[in-house]
Amino acid sequence: MLNMRNLIPGAMMKEIQNDNLKQQLISQSGYTEHFSFDVAPETRLFHIMAGDYIVKEGTAPAWLFYLARGRSRLYVTLANGRVSLVDFFGAPCFIGEIELVDEYHQPRAVQAIEECWCLALPVKPFRTQLLNDVLFLRNLCVSLSRKNYRNIVSLTQNQSFPLINRLAAYILLTQQDDLYHEKHTQTAEYMGVSYRHLLYVLAQFTRDRILLKQKAGYVISNKKVLTALAREMDPENNFINLLY
Repeated sequence: MLNMRNLIPGAMMKEIQNDNLKQQLISQSGYTEHFSFDVAPETRLFHIMAGDYIVKEGTAPAWLFYLARGRSRLYVTLANGRVSLVDFFGAPCFIGEIELVDEYHQPRAVQAIEECWCLALPVKPFRTQLLNDVLFLRNLCVSLSRKNYRNIVSLTQNQSFPLINRLAAYILLTQQDDLYHEKHTQTAEYMGVSYRHLLYVLAQFTRDRILLKQKAGYVISNKKVLTALAREMDPENNFINLLY
């Protein structure tokens, strides 16, 4: 299980006053296509450094975030106080949409894996309008169904594929600039394998020159092979978009 000290964020999330960049991200991510009314004038732009939180556990987000660039991960605190990694989110996608629909939902922690850019709409003044926007709700249903289906596929893969494939996908999901430096205990817990088994496969990747072990972690020296191993589990490309 994770140690809460590993989840301490880096620099604080910052609002960026840059209309040109905001418009660029709006255009590139298809953000406005999710709404039937013009949200651009009220949309803000936030920059989140790797390791910082987009949503903090237990704190209802004041914004409906739209991850326009970057990758993040979802954590949950279990009844026994342990913290567990649950899922990964890659741009573009909404973050905080469940809390928007269900204001009594217990917010979970969403942490940036790498530098992230989020478009954001304030929840309080727009909740009623959003919950009556048929286009937005339809798109939200599609988005949530895809997340749910990906989780089902992930659970099935954990039971059906060897660690070499699953670890290849996990490394690609968590790497930052081709450097993988996740804690072995966290990875083994998420993979559902023993610490020893994890080290064995990492050593195999190192021997095969797929990874290069360094003091700061493992440098990905052959991303093509890692991607091929991940794709063996995902012939329909259900999660491959998260890998980059």
